Amino acid sequence: MPLPFVLGFGAAVAGVTGVTKGIQGALKVNSANKTMKTAQEVHNQNLEKFENVSQSTYKKMDDLGKLELRILNQFEKFSDIIEKIQNRPQFQSFEREKCKLPSYDKEDLKKVSVGAGVLLGGLSGAALGTAGGFAAAGATTSAVMALGTASTGTAISSLSGIAATNATLAALGGGSLAVGGGGMALGTTILGAASLGIGLLVGGILFDVTGKKLSENANEAYDQMKKAENQINTICKYLNELDKVAKEYIASLKSVYKRYLNYYSRFSYIVNEDNKVDWNNFNEEERLVTQNTILLVQLLYKMCQVKLVKKSEGNEINEINTEDISETMDNVKEVMGYIEK
Repeated sequence: MPLPFVLGFGAAVAGVTGVTKGIQGALKVNSANKTMKTAQEVHNQNLEKFENVSQSTYKKMDDLGKLELRILNQFEKFSDIIEKIQNRPQFQSFEREKCKLPSYDKEDLKKVSVGAGVLLGGLSGAALGTAGGFAAAGATTSAVMALGTASTGTAISSLSGIAATNATLAALGGGSLAVGGGGMALGTTILGAASLGIGLLVGGILFDVTGKKLSENANEAYDQMKKAENQINTICKYLNELDKVAKEYIASLKSVYKRYLNYYSRFSYIVNEDNKVDWNNFNEEERLVTQNTILLVQLLYKMCQVKLVKKSEGNEINEINTEDISETMDNVKEVMGYIEK
């Protein structure tokens, strides 16, 4: 075979081989691009799902937190009225086989009422999930914890109105500027921090994957997407369950609060309009109204005390506190049934 022909044939073979490898390379690039595009599209869909579910749950939990704080904030008015009654008996705690409610305590009610008012005042402009964080941790406990000591040494619980709000915000900020703390500005920032509510609602499960850009390597990007998808599905399942629990709790709380407002109105009329300020002058019906009003206050106090979630440790998701929630729902049935008799 002549040399030129051999060289030409070799060149032709090499050319075909090169074209083949080029096609294979192009196919690989095309496949990688498709994998990347698919991974990004699915990831974006997962993020959208997470955003929708989380926004819905955080808003529902915020509704619950604000409702609990509004209820607690009303207790000082009730306490002021009952303190007008002379010769009143010592109202005991309500105890049944599966139900125990705290006894009436003037100081406790005032503390929780003032604290709730302070927290409500600080929620204006606060991040989504902040009020829900109070419900998750127990609004009663959150309200009491809001009442520390002002930089002047005066107990915040003895203050009221804007003075109480300012003192508490300063306390949250580590004290007044004069004593080296962050003052009201830092307190307001802390109250409005997204982590305050979201951390208490969800816990330490990793969210960083939802905010990271996927790898530029197709296979790695797909693996990252699947990992993120599993995390998002876990979080969304938890948030959907929490949303359902919050809805049911709100409905129960509103039902009890509505009954309380009815009795409170009658109780207030007896004392403030009929001027009955001596227990000895109360007839049987008026005494029953008073006792039922107190009982409903005790129940509401207990309901707002429940922590809806159990705080997790480390990079774990919080647990819904089904045990305490179920027990409280049983308490509601017990007390409402008792009042109906």
